Amino acid sequence: MPKAYLSLGSNQEPEHHLAAAVQALRDTFGDVVLSDWMQTRAIGFDGPDFINGAAIIETDWDVYALDRWLHALEDAHGRRRDVPRFSSRTLDIDIIFFDDLILTGPGNLQIPRPELKHAFVLEPLAQIAPGFVNPETGLTLSATLAAAKR
Repeated sequence: MPKAYLSLGSNQEPEHHLAAAVQALRDTFGDVVLSDWMQTRAIGFDGPDFINGAAIIETDWDVYALDRWLHALEDAHGRRRDVPRFSSRTLDIDIIFFDDLILTGPGNLQIPRPELKHAFVLEPLAQIAPGFVNPETGLTLSATLAAAKR
């Protein structure tokens, strides 16, 4: 069954929204591999710190159905889409990898996600999937993280 590698974050009541998101993932997809949570500063705007982490789920859904479901989950937690892209948010969940899929579109869907370059995405993913190979670069997440720290 395909694996989806997800990035999760929140800077508005993060403990509440992230716990609820993880529970929704478990209720819908079963086992969830979860990283440690890390606190990071807001990037691109002044705002409260974020709590970020990563998760791996297995699903027989296609990437588009999963993306729609994740957007609905964000919306159910009060995610606003009428504000600047870089702003505070109750819940942000992105599909960083979906097995070895590479795609762009529709909309903002891009896999692998370009946010992988940020430590708040890369570090939690490398923690739970160090040997996963990025289909764009051919590098493992642990090698990507080691190169980023140089």
